[in-house]
Amino acid sequence: MLKPGGDLPPSGAERSFGELASQLIDDAKAYARAEVDLAKAIAAEKGKSAAVAGALFAGALLLAIGATSALCVAIFVAIAYHLGPLLGGVITFVLVGAIAAGLGWLGWAKLRDAL
Repeated sequence: MLKPGGDLPPSGAERSFGELASQLIDDAKAYARAEVDLAKAIAAEKGKSAAVAGALFAGALLLAIGATSALCVAIFVAIAYHLGPLLGGVITFVLVGAIAAGLGWLGWAKLRDAL
């Protein structure tokens, strides 16, 4: 913490340049330490917030994977009902694979543009 300015010598005494420089260096060190402590506290608070956000995103991703799996099963069952299980599985595989490939290609293109 910064030192209060109450430790000044009596009014009649003058301080040497060395004493003034030493006090200036000590005050600068104290100020730097206080700034570093403040930065650490801010980083810790932001880290906690980021951890909560990360956990929420992980939960959302888990639910999205479950929803995607349910959709794939529903597509398979609907196609298998009309065309048979083997053809339903192949069509579902090709359809979902094409969507995944398209999303991957789009992501790769955006990443390449960003870099």
